[in-house]
Amino acid sequence: MQKYGCTKKIYLHNGKNNCALYYNFNHKVNTHRKTYITPHHTQTSRSLCECDTQSSNYNKDTGMKSVMQQFDDRTSQRFEEYKERLKEKRHKRKEERDKNIQKIIEEDKREKSLEQKIERGCLRCGCALGGVAASVGIFGTIAVKELTKAAITAAEIAAKKAGSAAMVQAAEAGVQALIKGLQEMGISTLGRKELVSYFTAENYTNAVHINGLIQTEYNGTSCISLSSGSVPVTKEQFCTWWTQNFVRAKDITGKQLSANDFIKKAVEKIVSNAKGVAGDAADTATKEYIKASTIAAESTYASSQIAIIASVVTILVIVLVMIIIYLVLRYRRKRKMNKKAQYTKLLKA
Repeated sequence: MQKYGCTKKIYLHNGKNNCALYYNFNHKVNTHRKTYITPHHTQTSRSLCECDTQSSNYNKDTGMKSVMQQFDDRTSQRFEEYKERLKEKRHKRKEERDKNIQKIIEEDKREKSLEQKIERGCLRCGCALGGVAASVGIFGTIAVKELTKAAITAAEIAAKKAGSAAMVQAAEAGVQALIKGLQEMGISTLGRKELVSYFTAENYTNAVHINGLIQTEYNGTSCISLSSGSVPVTKEQFCTWWTQNFVRAKDITGKQLSANDFIKKAVEKIVSNAKGVAGDAADTATKEYIKASTIAAESTYASSQIAIIASVVTILVIVLVMIIIYLVLRYRRKRKMNKKAQYTKLLKA
């Protein structure tokens, strides 16, 4: 078959059970607008034109039938192999996709379980904190009441101790002031005994009793009775004091004074001075005990303040933990949403 521009033929060469297909293209070249015909070689072998492939003349050709059958078999085999490979690839891709989907589902379940556990933990923590708050409210009130009672009891005991201790210190100071005043009168002993053995916290303010003791001890001396005679050594100091003060008092007043009245007034003056000293000592002791009680109260308040600060810090820590848990839950939720988006994209792919 010859056409303008090209000639396409199929040559069939008989060989030993083989048939080869050859395509020969002959081009017709137009150069410088000059036409010429290329000479053709006369074919001595059998040739088959492309337009005649459907001819029934070749149905009886066993070689051609064999070639066509081999071509069909190989083509069918290759198509089958291609289908098998495509099927295997699709199966592998499906398995990978199923694995990825299963992995995403398992991760989603784990994350969901973790979120549920965290939420339950937060719920339990909230319940526990509520119980702690209720316990603090109940037991805190009881503790405050008990502390108030203890503080009142301690204050009462401290007041009693302060009063009794102040009275003791005041009495001691009064006794010492009384003894000092009597020693200034020249009286160091009574009945050959020390003055400490006569005066206590109960009788140091009894001026009548003290005056009686002095009158009994010194009333018969020559200096008081203004009689002649020697004075014992133990009473010389009293007589010296008596002479100086009694005579001076008579000179100042210009009146006649009795010895008993003079001694009584002197004793009353000493006792009054002792009472003043005792009062000052009691005030000082009371102030000291008040100061000690104040320091104790401040220390108690400081300990309570430390407890309050510790409670506040604990509450802040708990609040911080709750915020962290909230942020973790929020992060997990966002991550879960991203995973679901990826899963949706994977399913749509």
